[in-house]
Amino acid sequence: MGRGTTTRIIAPRPVLTLTGALTLVLVLLAFGAVMIGPYALTPGQTLAALVGRGDSQAQIVVWNIRLPRVAAAVLVGAALAAAGASYQALFRNPLVSPDILGVSAGAGLGAVAGIFLSLPVAAIQASAFAGGMVAVGAVTLVASLVRNTDRTLTLVLIGVVIGALAGAATSLLKVMADPYDQLPAITFWLLGSLAAITTDDILPALPAVLVGLVPLALLRWRINVLSLGDEEARALGVEAGRTRFLVIAAATLITASVTALAGVVGWVGLVIPHIARMLVGPGFGRLLPASVLIGAGYLLVVDTLARTMAQAEVPLGILTAVIGAPFFVWLLARGRRGWS
Repeated sequence: MGRGTTTRIIAPRPVLTLTGALTLVLVLLAFGAVMIGPYALTPGQTLAALVGRGDSQAQIVVWNIRLPRVAAAVLVGAALAAAGASYQALFRNPLVSPDILGVSAGAGLGAVAGIFLSLPVAAIQASAFAGGMVAVGAVTLVASLVRNTDRTLTLVLIGVVIGALAGAATSLLKVMADPYDQLPAITFWLLGSLAAITTDDILPALPAVLVGLVPLALLRWRINVLSLGDEEARALGVEAGRTRFLVIAAATLITASVTALAGVVGWVGLVIPHIARMLVGPGFGRLLPASVLIGAGYLLVVDTLARTMAQAEVPLGILTAVIGAPFFVWLLARGRRGWS
């Protein structure tokens, strides 16, 4: 008994140490991102500006420009990674990403419709959020009408269909849009960007992301059980249908919220959970916080590159694809035994 008790106390320490290390790295990356930009700041100037002292121009740059963008990058990266980890565990498939049920395509259609109608920025974000939620709602509704014993496969296939329909509608609106005004804005939004982000843009998305993360954290044991399969879950007393619905709703809420904020940013929710799984294992209680921290740091680095590597800002979707695709090919080439 003594030996078993000691094992239970000591075993979590490496994970806690890793979580602390990832948190420290994220803080350092955020501090570095605040310093870097066309108006470069020294560490001393940055610290002074953060506490409200020093050069007034530096304070304006830090509080009005850099910090909102850093916060947005952290929020978007953490949310997409958490949603990706949840979907991969739920569907037991390493190729699943947050847009598997059409949420990104639906959000893209909503935002494009808002731009096409010349709505204000806040209304465009609301349209994107509504589009993502409606798309996943349509997937769930259609899946409930299909009589198929494999509910997971049904959801994925219908998600592909709904995503394709939303993509076709988006293409139609792009053809009809004003090529000199609306079309460039549509194209830039669909590629993902955090340019000109403000605190007012972040505030609506933050509560939605937190509301989505809470049930994922509380259901971590049930998500682990679901990864074993529906029959095993029922044998262990877990109602698979209800748990799957809650996880999908939470992950969809998270994805739609940040997609409305930053546009369509791919590969984060696909690649980052793999990295976290290699570090902490497949247990969702460890995987979720690791994915959140790594995803936040990753997108923070990518966004810093996007705004500094060239005179014109590079869309996030381009950089995440350039970095994520080769890394994912490398993961597949390793030939790991089993996805978890």
